[in-house]
Amino acid sequence: MKKAFLSLFVATLTVTTVSAQVKTPQPSPSAKLEQKVGLTDVTVEYSRPGMKGRKVFGNLVPFGKLWRTGANKNTIVTFSEDVMIGGKSLKKGAYAIFTKPNASSWEVIFYKDTNNWGTPREFKDSNVALTTTVKVEKMPMKIESFTITIDDLNNDSAVIGILWENVYAGIKFNVPTDKTVSSNIDKVMAGPASGDYYAAASYYLEAGKDINKAKIWIDKAVDMTKEKPAFWVLRKQSLIHAKAGDKKGAIKAAKASLMHAEKAGNADYIKLNKDSLKEWGV
Repeated sequence: MKKAFLSLFVATLTVTTVSAQVKTPQPSPSAKLEQKVGLTDVTVEYSRPGMKGRKVFGNLVPFGKLWRTGANKNTIVTFSEDVMIGGKSLKKGAYAIFTKPNASSWEVIFYKDTNNWGTPREFKDSNVALTTTVKVEKMPMKIESFTITIDDLNNDSAVIGILWENVYAGIKFNVPTDKTVSSNIDKVMAGPASGDYYAAASYYLEAGKDINKAKIWIDKAVDMTKEKPAFWVLRKQSLIHAKAGDKKGAIKAAKASLMHAEKAGNADYIKLNKDSLKEWGV
């Protein structure tokens, strides 16, 4: 009897193991949509249920009820920059999209918690990042598979389209392209910042490249921050001047670095500067 039971157990385990290795199509296959809008990266991840002969809106998806907007786990949209939706700001990040469909309009909810299978077990108002209402348009044909698109692209906006059955709901969002480009233009046209000069001078010093160029760049970095100089920048200036053979300039920079390091209470830079000044005969 024991042998018979053991044989049955082994046979069952074998069948289960074999079955787990069989791959079959998912009834609501997953999809991922990636789109750059202006300078903003937008990603949508969702599952695509089919109509399969069913009436969808007002039946399979009841009117006025919270819907997962797809199938399986949350439909997730991710924005790489802050965006505007319906005149309201939505911070960059990932959000679950929940909706409350009705015959003529949908309420769209961007929800901070994206780790739900379907709708949240406990819906929390504190997780609602933004809500907006969009109009519904009837399409002249039917869409069998639930579909999300990103269309009407231009530099400053696009529309997330939700299509299923003969219904289209479009969610327009605006991206900060003009603000970002204008800021970049102002920065480039103003020339390199002090940090750029510092980084270039540091690289030239460490790489053993033209030390005279490094000296010009580090002096510009210090001059641009002379109202509030940083002791580590002044320290770098002293080392570059020393390597360039300008002992007087090196001592002056080291003394300034030491003074600011003492004000900041940075023991490491205090010691480094004192050691250098001693080495240079001060």
